[in-house]
This record gives sequence, structure tokens and C-alpha cells, in this order.
Amino acid sequence: MFDPITVHVNATWTIIVAVVVLYTGRFLTRRISLLRNFNIPEAVSGGLLCSIVTAIIFFTTNRQIEFDLTPRDSLLLVFFSTIGLSAKIRTLLDGGKALAILVICSIGFLILQDIAGVAVAISFGAPPAYGLLAGSIAFAGGHGSAISYGQLAADQGLPGALELGLACATLGLIAGGVIGGPIARRLTSKHNLSGEVKKQSFLPGPEETNGTVPVTLNGMLDSILVLAICIAAGAAVNEWYSQRSEMPLPGFLTAMFVGIVLTNSLDFFKIEIHKPSISLCSDISLQLFLAMSLMSLQLWSLGGAFGPLMMIVFVQIVVMALFAMYVVFPAMGRDYDAAVIAAGFSGLGLGATPVGIANMHAVTEKFGASQKAFLIVPLVGAFFLDIANAAIIQAFLATPLFNNVGG
Repeated sequence: MFDPITVHVNATWTIIVAVVVLYTGRFLTRRISLLRNFNIPEAVSGGLLCSIVTAIIFFTTNRQIEFDLTPRDSLLLVFFSTIGLSAKIRTLLDGGKALAILVICSIGFLILQDIAGVAVAISFGAPPAYGLLAGSIAFAGGHGSAISYGQLAADQGLPGALELGLACATLGLIAGGVIGGPIARRLTSKHNLSGEVKKQSFLPGPEETNGTVPVTLNGMLDSILVLAICIAAGAAVNEWYSQRSEMPLPGFLTAMFVGIVLTNSLDFFKIEIHKPSISLCSDISLQLFLAMSLMSLQLWSLGGAFGPLMMIVFVQIVVMALFAMYVVFPAMGRDYDAAVIAAGFSGLGLGATPVGIANMHAVTEKFGASQKAFLIVPLVGAFFLDIANAAIIQAFLATPLFNNVGG
């Protein structure tokens, strides 16, 4: 085959295509029950369809469509800034002892997930850095972490790193939604557990509100100002750190930490950030970010990696299932709440916080309510997991095994 003809799509049209991809994903989700049952985000289903179309164009016309992803990179910073701005210390303290235990379990699992990923990579004769991408970067970290670290790895000499990370993150969403229910059913039947069936309605997490608060112009302007401060200060911190360390940090990480410091500083002075506006910015940035990331996925670059990819997913599912049943469940008390938490944690560790919540919702609808699970699992997913994951990834990268990223 001749060298492909590259078709460049500028930033304006990239945004337009992303919007179309989102609406296409919404249409697919409404029409296909499988997507709804597995809680696949609309941006993921629409983005994957777009990437399949671009792959068909590549193989049939030898034209490689290349999107300008500059807007996507900015959206990543916005999204992780909103995560930091949601991490209020007084809210985290409400979880108490159970929250602390689950955080400790999460740290242990992240380390185990990375060890499993590195072991699979080494068994295939690949550089161990691929194992981190096939570990907590993509599975526990999700698409945002996979894209950021994947691009960083690709720039440092790992071909296909971004595509591998995105593929693992997408399959993790599906796997996390599939195994949660069976884990809970096994635990409840084996230990004869059940909750209060009369209260099986969905119990909202700590970051959800019971009422609808309108989004105002002033609220949006205030939120945009706060987000701009997070991004600007995060960039300054990142540059300062880069000048003093040989190991670069992803830009989203410093923006998130600035958000954490800023929101708790404002909270100390009784200054409230307009939460509905921040939530709206978070949702929009995440959806467009995912759409741009998935629609630009170059599937052909994975080449013959299908076999290793399936092996990675299988190993991570086994690790997750065993950890949820034999570590999380006993650590959380071996009761019904612990079974629901184990189901939620399985979605959290392989996919994302919404997948974990969906798992718990499905379990409580059948077996009864678990207020404890709906309090601490979203807290771990929203606040602690990303922070712990970033620290563990940096610790792995600092070991001699990763001195030569390119293998």
C-alpha cells in the first residue's frame, strides 16, 4: 500500500463533528438496548462509530483523516479542574471509617492492577510502559487518564500507546458494567444477604442534589473565572515542576490539584462556588472531550494487537472480580452493604464512577437499599481514586524498570 493521504480537519470542524458524534451516540443509545444496559456513554458509542467510519475510509481510499485536537486538550483541563473543585474536605469526612478502609483497598487494588498490566506486557515481550497503559491508567483512570498518559507515552517513543489506552478504557467501561451484578448475586446468595426491599429506590450520592437549581449567567461567569484560574495556575505549577524534575506531570493533574486547594480555600472563607454551573461545565467538557477522543481513534494502528488486548482485558477482569469478592467484601464487613460496595467497586475499578453507581443501583433495585454504599463509593470514585492513581503511576514510572520508556 502507498503512503496514506492525510486529510486535515481544522479545529472548528473538529468541534462540529464532535457535536454530531454526540447526537449520533444519543440516537444509538436510545435505539439499542445493549448500550443502555451496559451504561455506555453516548460519546463513546458515537465516537466509536465515527472511528469505524474513518477506518473504513482509510482501508478503502487510503485516506487518513486527522482531526485538530487542540480543543480537546483544553477540555481535558476544564474537566479535571471541575473534579478538583468538587473535592471539599468537609464532604469527604462524612464517609468516616468505612471511607478510609475503601480508600486503602483502592490503593492496594491500583498497585495490583498495574502489576497485572506490566506482567501481561512483559509476557508478550512488550515494553513494561505498555503495561501501565493496560493497567490503572486506562481501567481505573478511564479515558481522560488514558489519553493524557497515552499521548505522553507516544511522544516518548511508544507507538500505538494512545490507541491501546483508549481501547482498554472503552472495554473497561463494558467489563465494569458486566461483572458487578454477578459479583453481588454470588455474595448475596452465598452469605444469605439482603437489604430493605421497601427502600430499594435509588439513593443519590453525596454530590447529587434533590432539587433542580437553575444555571444563571452570573453563576456561569463565576464558574468560568474559577476554571480559568485553575487552568492558568495549574499550567504555572506544571512548568515550575518540569524545570525541577526529569519526569513530567500531565497538565490535568496540576489543574485538578489547584482546584482542590482553591475550593477548600473558598470553603474556609464561606464563599460558595455555583455548583450547577460547575456541573454543567463538567458535563459539557467531558462529553465533547470523549467524543473528540473516540472519533479520532485510529483503529488500524492497533494492527495485530487484538489477541494481546483481549488477554489484557481478561486478566484485569479476573483481578477485579477476585479483589472485589475476597478483599473489598471482607474489609467492608461481610454484610449486605459490603456486597453492594463490592459491586460498585468493580465498576469503579474497571470503568468509571457512573458505571459503579449503575451497578449498585441494579443490585439495590432487586435486593434492597444500601445508603452506606451510595455514600462512600461515589466519594472514592470522585475524589480519591484519581489522586491515588496519579501518585501510584508516578511511583511506577520512577522505578528503574521504566528508565527506558521505549523499551
